[in-house]
Amino acid sequence: MAASRALRRLLRIREIEEEQCHIAVESALGGLKRLELAQVANEERERQGRRLLTSSAHSGELADRLAAFAESSAAERHSAHLAPRIELAKREVDNLRHQFLLKRVERRQAETLIQEEQARVEIEEGRRSQQALDDWHRFRLHRSRGESVRGTTAEPGLRVPDDERGSQQS
Repeated sequence: MAASRALRRLLRIREIEEEQCHIAVESALGGLKRLELAQVANEERERQGRRLLTSSAHSGELADRLAAFAESSAAERHSAHLAPRIELAKREVDNLRHQFLLKRVERRQAETLIQEEQARVEIEEGRRSQQALDDWHRFRLHRSRGESVRGTTAEPGLRVPDDERGSQQS
């Protein structure tokens, strides 16, 4: 049973590690989602800047045209800054997912070891139980044969002295 206790501790450790990896993956996915939402918002900002630039060209307002150009170029710079961060976050998510899957495999291996040990214990208990049952039947068979041969009802393990057997037979 000492191995079983050690295996159960190992399983618990593997479960905790898997849970921590799962939390890390979820956290990284949340960060990636925030970056992607920022990218979508930035793209909308860039489209608004272009629309403002188009409308300012029709109205002839120089201040509107300069503001639209500044808005559009700021969105482009922000987009250039976000793109590598998004790629880095995607690689991190992939790496963390891979680690999570490895931890899941390790946990399942520990579960398999415990199940195999339990099966071995159950088989051994079954063997012992069958052996005890076989011994009991052999004992009863031996006892009934002994009683029919001697004609006595002596308990097994109790020997009837030879001189008493002789006097009983006469």
